[in-house]
Amino acid sequence: MSRLRRAWLVALALLLASCGGGGPWQLKDIKGVVPDLAFNLTDDSGRRVSAADYRGRTVLLFFGYTNCPDVCPTTLVKLAAALKDLGPAAHGAQVLFVTVDPKRDTLEALHRYARAFGSHVTGLRGSAAELRELAKRYRISYSYGTPDASGNYDVTHSSAVFVFDAEGNARLLVMPDSGEKAIAHDLKLLLGARQG
Repeated sequence: MSRLRRAWLVALALLLASCGGGGPWQLKDIKGVVPDLAFNLTDDSGRRVSAADYRGRTVLLFFGYTNCPDVCPTTLVKLAAALKDLGPAAHGAQVLFVTVDPKRDTLEALHRYARAFGSHVTGLRGSAAELRELAKRYRISYSYGTPDASGNYDVTHSSAVFVFDAEGNARLLVMPDSGEKAIAHDLKLLLGARQG
């Protein structure tokens, strides 16, 4: 096992062992454990974008696909509800939904899907190589099931949401069991919004 891989596994074990109890956060604190926000992809309007295009905003990065039957819509509904709780401060946040199924998720399909969850959600897609590179950067996994007679298949994918501050620094991790109130609480802190 390489030294880098061993260091990453130790850091990941420490991250998973912490329950977000340190500091003001209710979500998992990943500062210094996960790489900063970096990517080059195409947004759902067809424009090439990079992480620099989102500097100045708190970014919630989530990997999924539009045919997902459960995890993706549930997660996006929860994120949309948390952003709604923020009121006007939510304008400083952006959800980036990266498809792990670029073969089926056309820009049009991705755009319709993302907008169904609100104006704060933007779909992103890339080539297979770009997706592999991004998945490697954030240590997320995805795999494709065997197509049925109609060519449909399931996609298994990681379900965590990475939260980056306005400078693109990794700060928090939203897990599947994270509640809407905890997400809203921590986003308020990141956005510098007044609580109350």
